[in-house]
Amino acid sequence: MLRILSRPLTRLVESYLPDPYVLVTLLTLVVMAAAVLTQGTGPIEVVTMWGDGFWALLQFSMQMLLVLVAGFMMASTPLVRRLLAALASRATTPGGAILLVSLVSLGASWINWGFGLVVGALFAKELARQIRVDYRLLIASAYSGFLIWHGGLSGSVPLSIATDGHPFAEQIGMIGTGQTIFAGFNIAIVVALIIAVPLVNRMMLPPEDETIAVDPALLDEPAEEAPADMRFADRLENSPVISWIIGALGLVWLGHYFLGGGGLSLNVVNFLFLTLAILLHGSPRNLLNSLREGVSGGAGIVIQFPFYAGIMGVMTASGLAASISEAMVSLANETTFAFWTFLSAGIVNVFVPSGGGQWAVQAPVVLPAAAAIGVDPARAAMAVAWGDAWTNMIQPFWALPLLGIAGLRARDIMGFCVVHLLIGGAIIVLGLTFL
Repeated sequence: MLRILSRPLTRLVESYLPDPYVLVTLLTLVVMAAAVLTQGTGPIEVVTMWGDGFWALLQFSMQMLLVLVAGFMMASTPLVRRLLAALASRATTPGGAILLVSLVSLGASWINWGFGLVVGALFAKELARQIRVDYRLLIASAYSGFLIWHGGLSGSVPLSIATDGHPFAEQIGMIGTGQTIFAGFNIAIVVALIIAVPLVNRMMLPPEDETIAVDPALLDEPAEEAPADMRFADRLENSPVISWIIGALGLVWLGHYFLGGGGLSLNVVNFLFLTLAILLHGSPRNLLNSLREGVSGGAGIVIQFPFYAGIMGVMTASGLAASISEAMVSLANETTFAFWTFLSAGIVNVFVPSGGGQWAVQAPVVLPAAAAIGVDPARAAMAVAWGDAWTNMIQPFWALPLLGIAGLRARDIMGFCVVHLLIGGAIIVLGLTFL
């Protein structure tokens, strides 16, 4: 049944989903028009909002580029490749490969979303080297694990409200992760998705005659040998001593950080990946060869993230995001509040694909409404969090690092992801509403 459903969806997406850069420019025009027509904002004012917000995600853009590059460099080391190959050998059939990459991606994404994106893509590539399986579905399965990130340990909304002195502390106080991430309803949703997502991916596996596999030779990066007659500069570049020293300094910092009670964050994950890549490549030259390969997949991040920052600037400054939230929440009662909040968050996420940014926009609307109706603020916050995670299945913004590593386009995987949007959305709504 799901295989039959995924076929027309895949064909539809392949035919009509433009390149993510074209999509973000179209979204920009839609948001600008909506701000003018529904918020009474003047055209020049809207353009000013857009330009003022355009560079708001520069730090985050660099972080995401490093997610791709540092993860790629680490995975291209001989040791990690052997480990990935050993794990991939556990799958002996195409169906087994789909199930395995789904579970690995889900587990990694629950721990940390950046970690999940990189590990899922790299593991999928290793599976493709060993097993003839539909490469599009394999990468889509790796991305589908990202669905649970906001219900996991790196969820920006639950971590924000668990922080003393957060922006909405006067309204709701500090809400610990025991009421959000580790609450019974959230754990139930996560477990249900961990069961459902791999099964859905397996059921979408096309028959052999429709399988679009990839030549394993295309997934291998050519190795470069050190020149036979090395000058002093060549000897420095090929010496492991520098890498050992810098890598050791990185390990000392990481040990001090974690022993001091520090947790995973995007910067820490990137620092960890980069430190391990420096150590495991052995020499600066090997590291730089890997860097050159990894950077080539990051072009989409460099050009598109500023446009999404501009969209976020218009959505926030014009009041458009708040208006969408208000319209949805106004339809709610105590029973349906989580559903309408979840739906509004999913819509806003298409235009503002940033969990932290979205919470800053929606919390001033959602929290007072929850208090007025008598809804637990922790559940209201998680409804926003899950809504943010939900429409990532059709928003290629977050897929860019994974697609860069895999060498695919968004249209290659989004047809499969639409199925997860439908099924995953139903599971999340039931958990938020009835548990």
